[in-house]
Amino acid sequence: MPAPPTFPLTRRPSDARRRARLLLLIVVLVAVSAVAALAYLSFPSAARTPPPAAVSSVQAEADCCRGIEGLELWGPAVKWGSDHRLPSAATCCATCKAMCPHPEDGACRCDSWVFCGDERRCKNRLGECWLKKQKDVMAPAVIARGEDVMWTSGLVFGKGKGIVGLETNLGTLHIQLLPGCAPHSVDYFIELLGLHNCAGCRFYRAEGRGNLWDTKGGHRKNAAFGPPFALLQGTLEVDGVPFKEIPREACPAVKRGSVAWVGSGPEFLISLANHEEWKDAYTVFGHVFPEDMVIAEEMALLPRSTEVWSNVTVKVLKDPVYFKVKRSSNASAG
Repeated sequence: MPAPPTFPLTRRPSDARRRARLLLLIVVLVAVSAVAALAYLSFPSAARTPPPAAVSSVQAEADCCRGIEGLELWGPAVKWGSDHRLPSAATCCATCKAMCPHPEDGACRCDSWVFCGDERRCKNRLGECWLKKQKDVMAPAVIARGEDVMWTSGLVFGKGKGIVGLETNLGTLHIQLLPGCAPHSVDYFIELLGLHNCAGCRFYRAEGRGNLWDTKGGHRKNAAFGPPFALLQGTLEVDGVPFKEIPREACPAVKRGSVAWVGSGPEFLISLANHEEWKDAYTVFGHVFPEDMVIAEEMALLPRSTEVWSNVTVKVLKDPVYFKVKRSSNASAG
């Protein structure tokens, strides 16, 4: 079987240069403010903490009940934490998920949870698991956020909730976000929706399945793994708004329709095929509705040119496809 390519999802060189210029400007401004040490740490050449070791796809699938540390969500409680103590944030998340949908009426009785797991800071509140119901789960009520906050919080999306649409001139790609797998990524989308602006958000690379994958995304026996690589690649960075890198989150296998970050963002991909050969390399934060994949396939047929990025041959759209990010309540969401 052919060996998979090492770096099929390299960043676009021009985008890297643009981000470097923006970062350099920020460094200069910070330096003028006489905070040279912080400026150095933000410079691209500064040492960075390596991401945690990748876990297996099976482990990542089971690990999709995560929250954000240092975040306390507010809202009416459906189960009081003082009477509901659990051993971990994951088990707290699981009890919320168990109430969504509720077996009696199919509604989500719980769509957010708050857990206290720091023994030193929580003290007699250790293990408290508060289950809550938000007025608007895509604009949750936040009472506190920061390193000094002892709580960990997360969201749970019921049917038809947590859906965003990437609106293009070819149609809208509806994406179901995954708050349990990628809470920081979902938090970014909530922030993005609050801006009511995604100027500069676009797809700039598009490669079809060729003869390497079938229509369901399955890899053909003895076929190469690319090129083409069966994907769309773009950016979710808003022009003029500095992007904060997304920490590594759960990395289930990339399947047809998976939406994932390239590195720590803002570049991202939509996969047109199943890419088990990528192992646990990418944070998957959502999936495109199957009925919308025809739009993605159509994009891969637009006029393109060939470029080489870091020794990888890629297909670049001659005219980028710009999109808007909007909320959606598509009734077909599962």
